[in-house]
Amino acid sequence: MSSLSVSEVADLQISKYANLGGLAILVYDYCITFQDEVQWTWSRPWGLTRVIFTISRYLPFVGTGMTAYAALRVSGPCGPSLEENIIHILSIIAAEGLLVIRTWAFWQKSRRLLIGLLTYSVVTIIAAVAVNVTPNHQLIPGGQPSPGCNFEASRNSALVYSILAMFEIVILILTAYKRFHDYRDFQSSIVAIVYGDGMLYISCIITITVTNVIVDAAFPIGYSNMFDTLQLVLHSVLTSRIIFRLRSSNERIYETDAPLLPVSGAIKCAQPSQMETSGTQSETSEV
Repeated sequence: MSSLSVSEVADLQISKYANLGGLAILVYDYCITFQDEVQWTWSRPWGLTRVIFTISRYLPFVGTGMTAYAALRVSGPCGPSLEENIIHILSIIAAEGLLVIRTWAFWQKSRRLLIGLLTYSVVTIIAAVAVNVTPNHQLIPGGQPSPGCNFEASRNSALVYSILAMFEIVILILTAYKRFHDYRDFQSSIVAIVYGDGMLYISCIITITVTNVIVDAAFPIGYSNMFDTLQLVLHSVLTSRIIFRLRSSNERIYETDAPLLPVSGAIKCAQPSQMETSGTQSETSEV
């Protein structure tokens, strides 16, 4: 780092401190939500949703730990970043997978929607990975990473975050559309929770993603990794809280020892056309 200017060193230090702060947020949130995890997930059978949740919940600890190590390293050769990139990608895919499942449930398990979202998810992953694995080809003009082993990334990261932001905006639009198209004049606590929490948490996720786009594209190259850990942390923290809130809300609404209704089932039960009928059956929750 001896070839770096004073301002470049300061940029790198700010970026490193921000990543360590992200790791602290992840650990703190885990401590205060561990009881919720035990209550709302540990007693449930293993299925696709729980597997994705577990990946989204715990893999970020590995990813943020590796990023923190890279930030604190002051000497020695640059270690390979492939493993770190893979863990970050898998963690974000798992978190986005929970958002897809939540959206699918809110749309009453629409098969057409599920096929569309899965197809778009695959396209998003392929595009993001394709951009991410070509760091030596600058797709965005600007500063090049400093020579040597520095805590910096390619400006191509802005394109990766842009692709991710577009996917998250689609999830947000689908949630808002369903709320105002099917439930505009209908009052239901479970619908309000699914919609309100979803819009709030997804908006926060989009905010950090767009922030990374701006930082990576327009800020000095020393800031390129500043919110790398926070991106991963907020995806994990907020998607986990969506799950906890949905299940605790179901428990308050349906105070019974029977298995919880799925979100889509709860919404169906709350619809006026369904309230006039009886015999609605409970089934295992998908969210």
